Amino acid sequence: MSFIETHNVVGMTCDHCARAVRAEVGAIEGVTDVAVDVAAGVVRVTAEQPVPSTALRDAVEEAGYALA
Repeated sequence: MSFIETHNVVGMTCDHCARAVRAEVGAIEGVTDVAVDVAAGVVRVTAEQPVPSTALRDAVEEAGYALA
């Protein structure tokens, strides 16, 4: 069973932004897929279990952005 979560991310403006967020969020244990839509400011995370909000926030901040 997979869990899919969608979150708004503030500050992304280009493909580099998307790659940075994808890399950091994808490194969270249990995450199996990360899709980033820069134009919409959204990241969709697919994981084996719900992703702890602190882990997601820390990953997005490590990439240089913020959850809305």
